[in-house]
Amino acid sequence: MADFGISAGQVVAVVWDTSSSVEALKDLVEKLQVLTGDEGRVSVENINQLLQSAHKESSFDIVLSGVVPGSTTLHSTETLAEMARILRPGGCLFLKEPVETALVNNSKVKTASKLCSALTLSGLVEVKELQREPLSPEEIQSVRDHLGHESDSLLSVQITGKKPNFEVGSSSQLKLSIAKKPSPSVKPAVDPAAAKLWTLSANDMEDDSMDLIDSDELLDPEDLKKPDPASLRAPSCGEGKKRKACKNCTCGLAEELEKEKSREQKSAQPKSACGNCYLGDAFRCASCPYLGMPAFKPGEQVLLSNSNLQDA
Repeated sequence: MADFGISAGQVVAVVWDTSSSVEALKDLVEKLQVLTGDEGRVSVENINQLLQSAHKESSFDIVLSGVVPGSTTLHSTETLAEMARILRPGGCLFLKEPVETALVNNSKVKTASKLCSALTLSGLVEVKELQREPLSPEEIQSVRDHLGHESDSLLSVQITGKKPNFEVGSSSQLKLSIAKKPSPSVKPAVDPAAAKLWTLSANDMEDDSMDLIDSDELLDPEDLKKPDPASLRAPSCGEGKKRKACKNCTCGLAEELEKEKSREQKSAQPKSACGNCYLGDAFRCASCPYLGMPAFKPGEQVLLSNSNLQDA
């Protein structure tokens, strides 16, 4: 039997199930009690009752599960999380479990990599596989009796994991050296050398060694030509049976349509039969639509109310 690194004075938990014999369990417990001595303690817990047990968190230095000869224990995610909970910070978990040599769909038996991942997700670190060996005759019979699984594709692996050196949910204050922000009213000091480097004085402008670029030389003759308004118009602007400007039109079509609309409104005004309507009521006919309105300039747009039109 491996000693699992157990020393005198440690508290050890042995998790077992009905797949192993009671005699093998008693023999293992007696050997462990010799290792822990009178100052230590060995507790035995059935895996089916572990979640209902009253063990306080951080109660054990070492947890052994599935290591009883002949055991074929399968560890669920909840069971692994509970084992991690009752371990003390820095404590170790040793477990043994039959695994598939290859991934099999709808199989409740995990692969070795899946089992290692489950241990990591339960909160353990430094998870590693210690041993891999074929199933013993007792384990083969136990797999058939308790799991109803053929043992041809199964191996037995022993894996260990360690609980981190801190308790779950513990907190610690971090000492951070944060520089104090200057007051908004205090302007930061300017390096004189840097300020001189980015300053262009009048003396520098008169210096012959300064090569200044004339901005007009950056323009080509083509840049100075006035563009054709048609070339500025968007391809889809004004297309279709009814000319309509785009939303937020910038090509000038909106202004052009607005002018056309103004001309149409002017042409739609009532025409004078005598030509004296704009002079005032003294020169208007009895049936003039502008009767009662002040004089206006020729061509000026005049809006007639509904009452005027009805009276007319």
